[in-house]
Amino acid sequence: MSARYRRRAIKNALAMALAGTATLVGLGFLAWILGVTVARGIEAFGVPLFTRITAHAAEGGLANAMLGSVLIDVMAILMCAPVGVMAGTWLAEYASHSRLGTVIRFMNDILLSAPSIVLGLFVYVVMVLPMTAITDGAVSFSALAGAVALALIGLPVIVRTTDEMLRLVPSSLREAALSLGVPQWKLTTQVLLRAAGSGILTGCLLALARLAGETAPLLFTAFGNNYMAVGPLDKMATLPTTIYQYTNDPDPAMHAIAWAGALLVTLFVLSLGLLARSFIQRENRHD
Repeated sequence: MSARYRRRAIKNALAMALAGTATLVGLGFLAWILGVTVARGIEAFGVPLFTRITAHAAEGGLANAMLGSVLIDVMAILMCAPVGVMAGTWLAEYASHSRLGTVIRFMNDILLSAPSIVLGLFVYVVMVLPMTAITDGAVSFSALAGAVALALIGLPVIVRTTDEMLRLVPSSLREAALSLGVPQWKLTTQVLLRAAGSGILTGCLLALARLAGETAPLLFTAFGNNYMAVGPLDKMATLPTTIYQYTNDPDPAMHAIAWAGALLVTLFVLSLGLLARSFIQRENRHD
């Protein structure tokens, strides 16, 4: 009997050692990436980075790209968040065990794993090219098309999160409200959505974090602009597309600005991640 326990102890120690090694390797690569990004990106940090536009090239900054990223990401999340929350609510509360709900969840999972460049090409075909025909051959790249492409990427994330958060709400809460004569629509809007509100908001923040780093869809939709643009029908620069363009330039000064842009995107995504974690921890404390 002791020999059996000894073998189990050896296997357990080996498994723990392998798991610990894998964790250290993953954290090591993460620290390496963050370290290089901070070390390279901090070199170009300064007032010009936030006040000058990309039209000034090596002596310029990222003011227009930062504004473009904010505008396009905000438009995208405003498009996909309401639709995603309503769709997830319908799946959880009205189609939880139906065949249609199962099919929609399956299709949503496919959309969730679809390559972002495919969605960018889809918006290019159904939105950019038709506008090009209207404008007599001038390719109609626009911030609005970029926002639509990003909204298609964020939508399945919010649908999945809302569905899962509502299904985690205890059934006793539903039964208690219904026993008091509360209508279904009031139960959904005033009880269930409030109970799952922190989780749903966390899903929206995580979707926004994903959208902030997308590059491929914007190359086919918003395209880019070396000057300041605020109109939804204008071409618009974003941080990811500007980073992509600057890294292809042979000028080291442009590479420094690209690293600074990468650091800005990293800090933004990190901030959203920390904010999402704070909502999760607050929800756990309430539970």
